[in-house]
Parts: sequence; C-alpha cells; structure tokens
Amino acid sequence: MKWKISNQFLVNYLLIFFISIIIGIFAFILMDFANHVISKTLVKNNYTAERLILDDYNKMDTTEVIENGGGVQVIDNNYEVVFSAGLNSFAKDKLTTMEFTEFLMASKSIGIPYSYSIAYNPREKFWLIVTFPTSIRIDFAIVHNRDFTSVDMQHVIGAIVAISLFYLILLAISTVIYSKISSIGIVNPLRKLCNSARRLKEGDYSARVELNLKNEFAELQDIFNEMAEQIEKEIFLRKQSEENRKRLVLDISHDLKNPLASVMGYTELCSSKKDLTKEEQSVYLKIIYENSVRANHLITNLFELSKMESSEFIINKTIVEVCEYIRKEMGMAIPAFDKAGFTYDFDIPEEEIIARLDIEQMNRVFQNLINNAVRYNPKGTNVRVKVLMQGEEILIIFKDNGTGIPKEIAKDIFQPFVRVDTVSRSHTGGTGLGLAIAEKIIVAHGGRISLNTDKNCGCEFIIQVPKI
Repeated sequence: MKWKISNQFLVNYLLIFFISIIIGIFAFILMDFANHVISKTLVKNNYTAERLILDDYNKMDTTEVIENGGGVQVIDNNYEVVFSAGLNSFAKDKLTTMEFTEFLMASKSIGIPYSYSIAYNPREKFWLIVTFPTSIRIDFAIVHNRDFTSVDMQHVIGAIVAISLFYLILLAISTVIYSKISSIGIVNPLRKLCNSARRLKEGDYSARVELNLKNEFAELQDIFNEMAEQIEKEIFLRKQSEENRKRLVLDISHDLKNPLASVMGYTELCSSKKDLTKEEQSVYLKIIYENSVRANHLITNLFELSKMESSEFIINKTIVEVCEYIRKEMGMAIPAFDKAGFTYDFDIPEEEIIARLDIEQMNRVFQNLINNAVRYNPKGTNVRVKVLMQGEEILIIFKDNGTGIPKEIAKDIFQPFVRVDTVSRSHTGGTGLGLAIAEKIIVAHGGRISLNTDKNCGCEFIIQVPKI
C-alpha cells in the first residue's frame, strides 16, 4: 500500500503537536522554577514589612529600602500617614476607611505598578507598608488548599478539564487543517508532474507542466519541460532520419535501376544477337560503358557521403591563402565555362586572407558548384565569384543568373537525392549527392553553406568559413 505525502504531513504535524504539549509542560515547570529562583534574589523579598517592623517605627532602619528605590509608610488607626520615607504611592496624608480598605484589597492585584509588603503592629496599632516599584511581573499561579475541601472543587476541575480538552481539540483540528494545506502545496505540483510524465511515457511528447510557482518546483518544472522538449526534438529527428533513410534507399534503388537495366539489356542484346555490325556493337558498348560509369559514380558518391557522416571522418587542414586558392580554382574552371558558353566575373581582392582548409575536400565543393552551374544552366549564363571578409568569417559567393531553383525544392537542396531535374536526371547525369557532400565538407571546416534562389532568378551559394 502506498504511503501518501498528505498522510506523512499529518503524522509529522501530529508529532509536532505532541512535542508542543510536552514543551509547554516543561516550560510551565521551568517558569515555576525560575520564579522560585528569582524570588530569592528580588530586593522586595529581602526587605519585607515583617522584617522591618518595630514597636517604635522611628527606630526602624529604612536605609536599604530607600537606597534600592523603595519607600516606607506608617499608617495609624485613623488612616493617617504618620511616617513616610522614600517612595510614596499615596496621593494624600489621610485616607478614608473606604480608601484604605480598597488599597489593602488592591495591593495584591494583578497588573499594579507597585509591589507592597504590609504588616500590622497590634500593640501600637499601626500598619507598616514597604513599597517597591515593579520592574516586570508575571502573575500566574494555581492554588490548592490541601487542608480544606472546597465545594467548588468539582466545578473548577470540570471547567479546567473542559477548557484543556477544547484547547487540545482545537489544536488538533488546526494541526490537521494546516497539514492538509501544507501537503496541497506539494501534492498538487507532484500530481501535475506525474500526469505529464505519464503522458510522456505513453508517447505524448508534447506533454508540458505549468505550475505557475516560484519555488523549487518551478525549477523542476523548467527541467521537466526542457527534458520533454529535448525528447520531442530527438524523436522528431529520429523519425525524420528514418524517413530520410527510407527515401535514400528508394532513391538509390531508383537511380541504380536505370543504368543497371541499360547495362543488362544491352549486354544481353550483344550476347544474343550474333549478326551485330561493328558500328552497332560500338554504340551498344558505349551505352554499357556510360551507364556503368554512371552507376559507379553514384556508388562512389554514396560511399563518400556515408564516410562523411561517420564519426571517424577527419579533414586534413592546412594554412591556405584563400584569395590565391580561389583564383586557381576559377582559372581551372574557365575552359568548362567557355565550353558551356558562359560569361564570368571574378571579384577576388588582392589582400591576403588566411584560413585553415582541406584543399582536396574544398576542391570537391567547388567542382560540384561548377558542374551544377554548367549542367543545369543555358548558354549565355553569367557566373560571378566574389571573396570578402565579414567579421571573423570569410565569405565566398558563387552566383549565376541562370534558371534558378524553385523555393519549395531549394529549402531541401542540401539533402541527398534532392534535384531539380527529377524527370530528366538521366540526361544531366547528376546523382543528387553533390550538394549534400559539399555541405558536409563545409560544416566539417566549422563553416556553413546557404543558397538564395528562386525559379528563373539564378542561384547564389554563400560559403562562410572562419579565418585565422
């Protein structure tokens, strides 16, 4: 059976309840003990009227009383103040019978600012009153007459028991209510966290917790939500990766099917047809060779892409002067541009710009960009290459004003097998892996590559790599 937190709170508060009762009893005992200890040291208890009174009040030694801030008064049978020394709390020298009686009754009352000690001399018939100002006094006492039984004993004990029981019941109810209120502040957030965790366990990765608190639960809420968001993201990426894998297998199958079918078909034709002329045989062998090269090129690119996605893929960087490197690359591309009927502009500064690059891998990036430009754009296209600095990054812009790429395709252009020529892929000879490989290489250099394009607006590839 599960032990609920609310029950644990109740047990804890009941324990505190009993501990509080025990502490109260001990406090009462200590107060009584302290009262006895303090009473022995109080000045008023050392100089009482009983100790000072003499038949001849003029011979009484009142020095210590006066030096300790007290006072001594003598009142005769006519209620006249016949002797006074030190502190005097009487407002006049003669009292009425009623006033003196009221004084005697009030002298032991709770809350008066003076402490009185009163003694009567029956021989000389006068009252001696010793007065000290009260500093702090707590008047509480339970008095029981052991010699005589009071008729009110049962009523008093019954009232005390009833009050005590009422107090204990009220304290117990308060304890239960307070424990419930305290537990709600913990149980409710935990219940919400459990519900969201259960939803997350059952596959609802959009589960989040909203506690609207500013205590430790708020921190737990943030951690849970961040965890749920991370899990949701990872699940999405896993699904996306699975979809990409399936699409990759389909694309590989589709792209290998055509050249292999051609190889198989023309090989079978050459084998079965014995009366082929040399011209026909040469044509068929050329088709077989071209499709074999195409299939080999696809498999090679797949191998390279797979190798780049592996954690073991390492690029070998060397210090390169970027402007000089781009000049050489574009110089090597000029024959291909001329053959395609392109015009070109190279805006490469004369200043020295240094970066750490893997020359072999970067050659593949620019070869892919050049081949794509030549393969997909018509005669008369202008190609422009520009190099510039932007903060701590080097920007290499490869731009053409050719046919461009529709935006709905361009957003996924760096994914494997994403191509514009889905219908005429066999004519262009592209594998759809060039830009995916290019992006992997640029990212491995700590940079990024992006594309600005639209249909009939040309393509602008922007390569950003860190400078030294």
